[in-house]
Amino acid sequence: MASDFMNFVNLVRPLSKKESGYVSELKGYLDEKDINKIKNLLKNKKIGVSFSSTDVSKQIGEDTTYPQLNLGVEDNEVKTFVESKNKEIKGKAMRSAFRSFSEKARETIKKYVAPNIFGLELAKETAALQLFAKDPFHILLLGDPGTGKTDILKSVSELHPITSFGLGSGSSKAGLSATVKGDEIMKGLLPMANNGICCIDELNLMKKDDYAALYSAMEKGFITYDKANKHFNLEAKVRVIATSNPKGDRFVGNILDILKKQIPFDSALLTRFHLVFLIRKPSLEKFSKITSKIVQNDKARVNKKDVEFIKQYIDFSEEIEVDFPKEFEKEIVDFSTQLKKDEKKYLIEISPRLVIGLMRIAKASARMELRKTVKKEDIDKAEEIIKFGLQIKRE
Repeated sequence: MASDFMNFVNLVRPLSKKESGYVSELKGYLDEKDINKIKNLLKNKKIGVSFSSTDVSKQIGEDTTYPQLNLGVEDNEVKTFVESKNKEIKGKAMRSAFRSFSEKARETIKKYVAPNIFGLELAKETAALQLFAKDPFHILLLGDPGTGKTDILKSVSELHPITSFGLGSGSSKAGLSATVKGDEIMKGLLPMANNGICCIDELNLMKKDDYAALYSAMEKGFITYDKANKHFNLEAKVRVIATSNPKGDRFVGNILDILKKQIPFDSALLTRFHLVFLIRKPSLEKFSKITSKIVQNDKARVNKKDVEFIKQYIDFSEEIEVDFPKEFEKEIVDFSTQLKKDEKKYLIEISPRLVIGLMRIAKASARMELRKTVKKEDIDKAEEIIKFGLQIKRE
């Protein structure tokens, strides 16, 4: 009886100044019915209110602070309510933060891709765009060792919510595909990254047994495993980003025919990539400029909270379906036709996949800014990236 009386007394008392402040904060996130229930729970000391923060750096933007309910008693019904409302509040707070961040996402996210590597800015920007490409979009970084290719892969594997990272030679018995131990199937890099990005370092060291799996994953979105009366189909809807050294470990010369002979893959694999970047050791002049930037920037430090925020932002962006307006179709056809005419100038064949890649880069560019429609600026960026990727000699 005493307990019931105290509950009645608490319910009829006015909210304290602090409690009224909490309620004012919560009104921006919850409906009137929830607010009334929270008032009663506050009066009976069954819940409290604290504030959480995204705790991101200024490079990401202003820190977002939002209220969260705290359980004050052991009560399953109240606990369920608190957990549900906290999820709703955080969701609304993060959506607001994401919308604000979208205005600077293009310039910001690329800074988190291999921040200590200088001189590969457009390649790094392309890797950043791949994070937002829902459709298959495959990138090969082909070139000399010690140029920062692996750093780009590592950053991609850290920034996307679903990734795998490993060596083309296979960092486990499962390799790129899979293996079976008893009745247990052990997934390789490709199925591990289903619905995400598979980062493969030193693809030129790939085992012959993995070629078929890689082709299937890049083209069809699944792999098969057939061995010792075991048959499995594993989903592997992946975007692949891979590095490779040329034959002989580093490229020699600048003549097209000589460079082509140093590519470690046949056209069947090479043409499955939407973009191939030829990466060379920098000239002495460029090396001097890169060294100067390193000295000026010292060692870039990445805030772990920033990385977590970007992961959540990417996950949020995947809800967006991007439309490709018909008005850009002629421009893409003209651009691709011109590339095909000049095909003899390039290291790789100009195939329909390159056109598909252009469209997917443009869509990723829009999605990165949480836009539902491709704009001219997205087409321009895609064309710039493709032209850069095809170049053999660079300033």
